[in-house]
Amino acid sequence: MSDTVPVCTSLDAIYDTSCLLKQGVRYNDLISRFKEIYGCSPEYIVRSPGRVNLIGEHIDYCGFGVLPMAIERDIVILGAVSKETSVSLANADLRYPAREFDYEGKEKVVTIDNSQHEWSNYFKCGYKGILENVSLDQPKGLSLLVHGSVPAGGGLSSSAAFVCAAALSVATANQLSFTKQELAEIAITAERNVGVNGGGMDQSASIFSQKGYALRVEFVPSLTAQHIQLPSTRPPLAFVIANTLVKADKFVTAPRHYNLRVVETKMAALFLSKAFGLPQQVDTLREVFDLYFSTSSLSKKQQFSEILHKAQAAFPRYDTEGYTLEQVATMTDIPQDILFKNYMERFPVETDYFRLQQRTQHVFSEASRVYEFADRCENVTEDTLEALGGLMNDSQTSCKESFDCSCPEIDALCAIALKNGAYGARLTGAGWGGCTVMLTDEKNVTHIIDALKEHYYRPNFPELSEDELDDAIISTKPCGGAAVLDIM
Repeated sequence: MSDTVPVCTSLDAIYDTSCLLKQGVRYNDLISRFKEIYGCSPEYIVRSPGRVNLIGEHIDYCGFGVLPMAIERDIVILGAVSKETSVSLANADLRYPAREFDYEGKEKVVTIDNSQHEWSNYFKCGYKGILENVSLDQPKGLSLLVHGSVPAGGGLSSSAAFVCAAALSVATANQLSFTKQELAEIAITAERNVGVNGGGMDQSASIFSQKGYALRVEFVPSLTAQHIQLPSTRPPLAFVIANTLVKADKFVTAPRHYNLRVVETKMAALFLSKAFGLPQQVDTLREVFDLYFSTSSLSKKQQFSEILHKAQAAFPRYDTEGYTLEQVATMTDIPQDILFKNYMERFPVETDYFRLQQRTQHVFSEASRVYEFADRCENVTEDTLEALGGLMNDSQTSCKESFDCSCPEIDALCAIALKNGAYGARLTGAGWGGCTVMLTDEKNVTHIIDALKEHYYRPNFPELSEDELDDAIISTKPCGGAAVLDIM
């Protein structure tokens, strides 16, 4: 946790051997493109990967641990410094126009207009995050080229990868040293400048991941990351990531989806801490859990079973499937205006009812599944793949029925994968579109991919080329985390 981001002198320190040739071509092309744009060679290259969350959805911002892994897809930034303080930002994808901005001083650093869905805002988040944590009279000016292979809105954390890469780029250009933990915490806070109230899993996975390992990320009492060896099985396990091609844009849909779920879980915690007679009223379900079991000798599995039962019994029953803001105010003994100011003013929400009971059911059961998934990875038996797959399937059911973050396209992809030999299939990322992740073995990867193409992509997206189909379906292994690349 206290080590710094590595400096890698070869691509095989980061990427699986199966993709080294492709990545070598990519980096050479980007270096040539940088020279074309700026008339000079890049002085440094940084990259930060997307991630796939294997299990533990929508519980990071509740304080519970998650289990993601970094993937090959990433954000790469090539940079050169100048004596000026201006920043020139180009994107290798011409759909994103070049931008320029200037340093606005120590107090403000840079203006970020989060009312506009603007690609450069994510770089500004990392820029602002780093410079707010140091005291520089004149940070370096920057000439930058960005290239992203993480599909935007695909549930693989393209935005977090961009913010992490941006922060690492600014730190590298200004010769600033941060530990991985410091960099992750800066990126977690910085991304909130674009109006998304995230929990921290995405940035942690992007920075802490190690080639060949999944990552167990905990947030309480402090941010920690533990590398988890995935089981060695015969044939070896494999993961397939399939994009629904339904864009899950958190910026656009946050008020009625992502941000609303954050608020609902906080309201649930406020109510349960009062209903359970806890010594203080808290607003995360992890704090409720820890306070309730502060002197308990029960196993984690027993604790989750008990609190699920107690929580469901505590919620009042009304004719509606959720609660109005007035009812929540009564349940929590907190005035409506205070609830609004504390939880809905900075991150606006749109809803008819607050579905606290259903969200609580998902959070506690999903947190329990993370513990069991990690335990199964560490204690391998003959049925390990079936057990891990079963946990993923249970997670998908909970995401669909209790957290209402699935969609018909996600359900269809999961059903096709399971019918064609996947042990487990679930949404990954925020949901409401984006990507799914399937657990299978190496021998079955091609069969599942072919089935997905035949039964989902070709009927629904007949215009897609074979290259576009291959881009929508990823067979992946755990890759390395954020790095500075010394390969020029």
